[in-house]
Amino acid sequence: MTDQTNNLSLQKTLRKLRITYDVLWNLFLIFTMILICGLFFGFGVGAGYFASLVKDMHIPSYEEMKKDIYNYEETTHIYFANNVYLGKFRSDLEREEIKLDQVSPYVIKAIIATEDEYFYEHNGVVPKAVIRALFQEATNSSLRTGGSTLTQQLVKNQILTNEVSFERKAKEMLLALRLEKFFKKNEILEAYLNIVPFGRNSSGRQIAGIQSAAKGVFGVDAKDLNLAQAAFLAGLPQSPFRYTPFTSSGEMKKDITPSLNRMKIVLKRMKQAGYITEKEYKKALQYNIVQDFASPKPSPIEKYPWLIMEIENRAKEILADVLAKKDGYEKKDLTLNKALYKEYLAKAEKNLRQNGYKIHTTIDKDIYDRMQQVVRDYQYFGSNVITKEKDEKTGKIVDKVEPVEVGAMLIENKTGKIISFVGGRDYQRQQLNHATQAYRSNGSTMKPLLVYAPAMEMGVVQPGSVIPDIQLYAKTSGRPYSPKNADGKTHGLVSARRALQYSYNIPAVRTYMKIVNQRPITYLEKMGFTSLTKADATNLSMALGALTKGVTVEENVNAYATFGNYGKFIDAYLIEKIISKDGEIIYQHESQPIDVFSPQTSYLTIDMMRDVIRQGTAAALPGYLKFSADWAGKTGTGQDNKDAWFVATNPNVTFGVWMGYDTPKPLEKKYKGLTYSRRNLLLWASLMNAAYDVNPELIAPKTRFNMPGGIVRRSYCAISGLLPSDLCTKAGLVQSDLYNAKFVPKKVDNYLVSGAFVEKDGKKYAALESTPREFVTEGVMIAKQLLEELGIKNQVNDLSTLLPQWENKHVLFSSHLEENGKSPDAITVQLSQQTLTWNSHHEQDVIGYRVYYAEKEGAPFQVVATIKSGSPLSFHIQTLTGMYYVTAVDIAGQESAPSNIIKTEQTKSNPPTPPETTATETNETETTSSSE
Repeated sequence: MTDQTNNLSLQKTLRKLRITYDVLWNLFLIFTMILICGLFFGFGVGAGYFASLVKDMHIPSYEEMKKDIYNYEETTHIYFANNVYLGKFRSDLEREEIKLDQVSPYVIKAIIATEDEYFYEHNGVVPKAVIRALFQEATNSSLRTGGSTLTQQLVKNQILTNEVSFERKAKEMLLALRLEKFFKKNEILEAYLNIVPFGRNSSGRQIAGIQSAAKGVFGVDAKDLNLAQAAFLAGLPQSPFRYTPFTSSGEMKKDITPSLNRMKIVLKRMKQAGYITEKEYKKALQYNIVQDFASPKPSPIEKYPWLIMEIENRAKEILADVLAKKDGYEKKDLTLNKALYKEYLAKAEKNLRQNGYKIHTTIDKDIYDRMQQVVRDYQYFGSNVITKEKDEKTGKIVDKVEPVEVGAMLIENKTGKIISFVGGRDYQRQQLNHATQAYRSNGSTMKPLLVYAPAMEMGVVQPGSVIPDIQLYAKTSGRPYSPKNADGKTHGLVSARRALQYSYNIPAVRTYMKIVNQRPITYLEKMGFTSLTKADATNLSMALGALTKGVTVEENVNAYATFGNYGKFIDAYLIEKIISKDGEIIYQHESQPIDVFSPQTSYLTIDMMRDVIRQGTAAALPGYLKFSADWAGKTGTGQDNKDAWFVATNPNVTFGVWMGYDTPKPLEKKYKGLTYSRRNLLLWASLMNAAYDVNPELIAPKTRFNMPGGIVRRSYCAISGLLPSDLCTKAGLVQSDLYNAKFVPKKVDNYLVSGAFVEKDGKKYAALESTPREFVTEGVMIAKQLLEELGIKNQVNDLSTLLPQWENKHVLFSSHLEENGKSPDAITVQLSQQTLTWNSHHEQDVIGYRVYYAEKEGAPFQVVATIKSGSPLSFHIQTLTGMYYVTAVDIAGQESAPSNIIKTEQTKSNPPTPPETTATETNETETTSSSE
């Protein structure tokens, strides 16, 4: 019974267990089914949500993805001439592209161990990492490990944005998978290493890409990074500006513990991943990384401020034209549409700052550096000017110190290359580039460009043409224009060569008046003057450089290079070429010569300007130069001495220097013993000497300017510029000069005739028919008709002023000494030590004196001497007994009454001999005298 009871109890228990098992199993199956359904549902929902996030997304092709991931900002590099590296283009971010095989293996291992340990295994996305990141996000966990692979980071930086959203993350994952399908792992890694940010370099500038990081933090190339350096850099991308060791000013942070701790984490992960050994790990931990930090390096803008700014401005203009042309626009479209031009300038600037171009310039580094040093050391600029002005920030009146500034430009003639320039003395004080941006009056350097060369081209003058340098009153729409010469004098009839040699203003204006109606300003337009105004075309003072706005040093020097190129203008340029980072030449300068003057006109102008340096206004220059060359140049001074210029050309180069105050003020006439003109010449020579030391073959060519065909040498008469007559030769007025064969004089001078003249107070006057012959000198006379031919008929009062440089020649004009119509008054004579003396007659028409002698009282008087006006008024007697008196004679031949009679006593008779000539007798005897 008991056994039966036990069996029944066991059966009941087993039945309950089966029922329980069945229930639990069914419940398990139900929960499993629910879970599976839930998982499928969740997956479906997730997939659906994922699909909804990316449904409108454009799926890029291989070419599009390739363009995007390799389209990262890269710093543009600038080069001097001859491929000499200058520096980096100014940019908010420095980046330099590098190939993976040029990167240290330590860097690659450190980046993978730190940023993506499964990089070589995954297909762009690591699911568990994504799930972990989502869980941390859902639970708001304080620990965030991140779920992005290197591939995803590359997609985020190069294709998408940094926006934090599920949509962006979904797109990132999809694109990462697609990127892995198209690109090899090393291609992805290389792109990542070139785009990832690394904080700041030792100069405080932002950097991206491993090459810029290696150079900017440690001063080495990426391939040369050691283990500790690689680990340090690999730790920066997680938080670049937290871990970077440098501040924005380039100073090392006071506390770099966070970055050192981050380096230790990187090293630990490298060891855990098996990339380095325990020994390497410990050695790297003990490495003093701080000792490797690079020193701050000045940026190109700090070392070459004017040059970098000039390169940037010109490169932007060039690239704007290139980009516009690609879009179908012409240069004139940009010129006419300022808004369009501004738009393309902005595009060009963005491209230059981001696209890694190589800009090659024409600047010779050594010459440029030496010129800047010369300016820094120069001691003769002149005194600073101190003015009072109101400070805009404080409202207080403060002193404004303004020094003498300088601008200079050196151009190679045949190419137009700008070899060097000087932008100023202190960029921190004044950023204006005085060589390319400052517009000033060019003074007398305008004369060859606008006056003499155009006039010779038109056949109006030649070097031997005679131009009156006498006072000029030219009619204008306003008050009469009356230019003055710098020395305050006039110089009579001068040749065009002499007028330019000594920079006479009046002849330049007279010449310009002859051609102004033929618009000589068009020559300036052809030679690159950009700031000309409508008023400049008719303003007579333009002949002296009085432009409305002014001209830059570059434009003025570039125009002079036209003469060095035998009449062809070649526009100066600074950018040789621009090359893309792929090696494509996107811009190459091509010169386009413009015919301005004939070779004959150019050579004649050069030959005239040689005299400026030989013995003209720049005669001091050869003494300042350490070398010789065939220089031809011109000095220039602005109105009221506000500008000092000198520009000269030789067969290779043209160089010009300007000095002046930024706010136009007169330069000191003398400073440390030198005039402002001499100071400018000395600076010009000092700069050229420096350039010569660097490249003597360029600066001092051994060849001279070759005289082209069509130039001949001819003699001319100095009073008219015509062919010399016999009388011109007799008078010693024959000169010779070079001429364009088309414009040689064809007429013989007929303004000289034989004549007789008298002298009065050092001046010569034509004799009258009644003028006594003994007071007359035979010579050559100039007809007044010449004044009409020269256009100065009513502008000359004193005709003798027309030939001051020929004062020793027997030449006079056919003008007469005014005769007063009466006999001269008698004079008074004195005797002293055997010599009769008297004073000059007060009447202006008296031309001489006669000395009379009689042996004794009652004897007839006879003339023993005639003395011309201007000779010593005395007569040395030769007898001791006799009587003397003197009369005055006027130009009409009228004679005064006798003077008082002088008596002498004779011890030995020797009567004076009557004169045969007009010479004054000066025999020596001992005498006594009495008078009554």
